[in-house]
Amino acid sequence: MSTATGTATENIATAPIAKVGKPAPDFNMPSTKNIDTLAENVKLADYKGKWLILLFYPLDFTFVCPTELIHFSDRLEEFQGIGAEVVGVSTDSVHSHRAWLKTPLDKNGIEGVKYPIASDTAGKLARQYNILVEEANIALRGLFIIDPEGTLQYSVVQSLNIGRSVDETLRVLQGLQTGGLCSADWKPGQANLKA
Repeated sequence: MSTATGTATENIATAPIAKVGKPAPDFNMPSTKNIDTLAENVKLADYKGKWLILLFYPLDFTFVCPTELIHFSDRLEEFQGIGAEVVGVSTDSVHSHRAWLKTPLDKNGIEGVKYPIASDTAGKLARQYNILVEEANIALRGLFIIDPEGTLQYSVVQSLNIGRSVDETLRVLQGLQTGGLCSADWKPGQANLKA
């Protein structure tokens, strides 16, 4: 029994930690990609060649989370129009995700959300992104942008009670896509700074 515990501890200790400018930690998680069967996982490899927004949130059936997930879904075509996809992630089970996705908006559900929600029940990926609240096994609100080569380019983590901005996420994504230097409050269409 001590060997199994030692191995688990070693795996946690040696798992890569997400760092901006470094390869994003790999993942392969159950998801709602096929909401009927729940048999289709999401993998980092699925998004090679595209930008990926990983949107961690604490729990299904809560109050701030649906506002975020719905707003990102409402603007999904804008993300896709600039070569990006969105994946939601929490430590809830994929069955909980499906139930929430089948619950109408007026009943605190997220029915109609158009991107997959992944299940990180053991908190492995949240731990690698250093956003796992261990004692509760829930993720903080972490938003991460991974580039088409699989490198983590942006990381923002915030308190559980504050929702994230779709506009700011789009602005940062478009700034990253310029490949150049963007000034404070840079807006899409503005010139990059000259070095």
